[in-house]
Amino acid sequence: MKTNSTDVTEAELALLSALWDHGPATIRQIVDRVYSKGGPSSYATVQKLLERLEQKGCVKRDRSGSVHVFTASVDRSALIGRRLRAVAASLCGGSLTPLLTHLVEGEGLSASERNELRSLIDRLDRKKR
Repeated sequence: MKTNSTDVTEAELALLSALWDHGPATIRQIVDRVYSKGGPSSYATVQKLLERLEQKGCVKRDRSGSVHVFTASVDRSALIGRRLRAVAASLCGGSLTPLLTHLVEGEGLSASERNELRSLIDRLDRKKR
């Protein structure tokens, strides 16, 4: 049964990040990337976390070879969007405006970040015309 992929834990997110950053990988490769100093329990932990991510529809497993290879099946930006929508729904009555306002005002964007944000808004406005 697939669950909502916004429900990924921090440990699951670490594995997804490794897959997003480095591409498809075996369990051993993921262990080396995420738990480089880990022992034998790290392999079992990663294996269990990958099983959960597969059930949630966040990773796909290629079983064609003798060693299974895992690939992220959810895009990083898609997961970010779903998680932000979930936060907005629970904290802001579904509106992203208070959330975005807090992030922009509270974090103090650099000049470069403000320019990127302006460019994004301009692009979105042009698309809607």
